[in-house]
Amino acid sequence: MTCFKAALVALALATPVAASAADCPRADALGTARVMTIDPATYPRVGLKSFPQTLPLADKEVVLTFDDGPYPPTTTKVLAALADECVRATFFLIGRNAEANPALVRRIAAADHSIGHHTWSHRLLDRIGQPDSVNEIDRGIAADERALHGAATSTPSTPFFRFPGFASTPALLASLQSRGIAVFGADLWASDWNPMTPEQQLALLTSRLEQARKGIILLHDTKAQTAKMLPAFLRYLHRNGYRVVHLVPGRAANKSS
Repeated sequence: MTCFKAALVALALATPVAASAADCPRADALGTARVMTIDPATYPRVGLKSFPQTLPLADKEVVLTFDDGPYPPTTTKVLAALADECVRATFFLIGRNAEANPALVRRIAAADHSIGHHTWSHRLLDRIGQPDSVNEIDRGIAADERALHGAATSTPSTPFFRFPGFASTPALLASLQSRGIAVFGADLWASDWNPMTPEQQLALLTSRLEQARKGIILLHDTKAQTAKMLPAFLRYLHRNGYRVVHLVPGRAANKSS
């Protein structure tokens, strides 16, 4: 009974602040089913591909995340597909790409997507030592914040971070946790770093989702095959009864229902 109560408390700390599907102008769109407030103190690291814990999603709930942008030729197409279905996602930006495309960063934020961080230049941080790794993290955050708000800071307005290649170290994980930054792995992905057709990618991703039935999904908005596949994937989610959960930062204990 104690374990059951603990599970209920953990679920309550990350339950929805508001449903947004009703805000969508298209009645037949997939929509965003609910918004989940993520407190890094409660969920310092999530994603079963890297960690023992993930988010308390219900059956057939998914979180859409996109890495490595912004990249205008494809990120704009990803944004259009998401907007068409009234779906919100989380984008983990590379700092140098944000610095090169600040207007696109602001466009992502203006569409109500969450902005996470993915280092300055996508180096694998388990290979370069702690000082250089911290610099990669902080420089990336500062570039993202400058693009978003016009001022560089190593304190992220959205304290979400994903390691390039999921290449973390215990020291870096401890450092990010001490700074109140949640680290995201993933529960499943489409392996879109490998060349394949959009149709092949859709088949791979949907087969993995049918097995997992829920989870944090990793995609890359820099990949042309992903941008082409995404509209069909969103239709698949809608047709098969999946619900999209959008993540926002905050102290869950202070949220309003």
